[in-house]
Amino acid sequence: MLIGLTYDLRSEYLAMGYSEEETAEFDREETVAALSETLVSLGHETDRIGNARNLTKRLAAGDRWDLVFNIAEGLFGIGREAQVPAILDLYEIAYTFSDPLVMSLTLHKAMTKRVIRDNGIPTSDFLLVSGEMNPGKIPFSPPYFIKPVAEGTGKGVSPASIVRNPEELYAACRKMIATYHQAVIVEPFLPGREFTVAIIGTGSAATALGTMEVLLLENAEAEVYSYINKEKSEERVTYRMGRAEDDPTVKEAEAVALAAWRALGCRDGGRVDLRCDATGRPLFMEVNPLAGLHPEHSDLPIICSYLGISYRSLIERILSSAISRIYTAESENRP
Repeated sequence: MLIGLTYDLRSEYLAMGYSEEETAEFDREETVAALSETLVSLGHETDRIGNARNLTKRLAAGDRWDLVFNIAEGLFGIGREAQVPAILDLYEIAYTFSDPLVMSLTLHKAMTKRVIRDNGIPTSDFLLVSGEMNPGKIPFSPPYFIKPVAEGTGKGVSPASIVRNPEELYAACRKMIATYHQAVIVEPFLPGREFTVAIIGTGSAATALGTMEVLLLENAEAEVYSYINKEKSEERVTYRMGRAEDDPTVKEAEAVALAAWRALGCRDGGRVDLRCDATGRPLFMEVNPLAGLHPEHSDLPIICSYLGISYRSLIERILSSAISRIYTAESENRP
């Protein structure tokens, strides 16, 4: 197959004057190179397209691909992760990972939690605060945890995200709104264990590959898996694989994660993040349907490496899940 690669290269945006934090979700050159080399090793031909604007130029010029391996995050708007999938849908070109609806929904943490809650999947209470709205009486007790409603990679998350005094909550939200120009989601602070669960597949074929627990070291920002802790994870964080057969909490976390993945309609592969409340019950926090794929630094490949699953095998599984939709579509369109 001829497989196009869509991505946002961090170095390109840094060269345009964007900050380290603004480009935190974008990919390094070595990620794109590793992905391309792996796809070639699987017998495919690759074509590096780049970001959504490059994609539109290439399509307008008449270029087409059998499938696009999409890891483009987008830069602007609440639907930025949906831009490439929407363009490819318009041209009826198959691609990896979730469709525009899922990409837009899951970037908005409050909307995602509404769907999760309506499906009876365990998640914490929450409140959405916008610039024009005073939250008034909070329906849950402090301490609170606040973060931008539509960011990833820990952007906006710091020790200041924990608000212990109810009288300080609205001022903290206003400050965050002014900084990130978007609404803020307020949740009860969950003091328990934190997990990220790797998922591969789509719908009933999706499976939880494994679970990694996030453990903060003494020199880390305390109590939160913050932006700084993520950026400096090699020196501030350690990760420990959990075994569902040995740890009932891990088993429960994987069940919650898989139920959330299926309820949201996520495809091919990604991660679900959970944190435990004071009773030790794992609750859905958020989902990443466009997980990082750096072979050494991204959580999904790290989990696979702990499980003895090679990077090549991971990419092959993601690709196989996406290709199965092509075959399904072709069979449904046959006379």
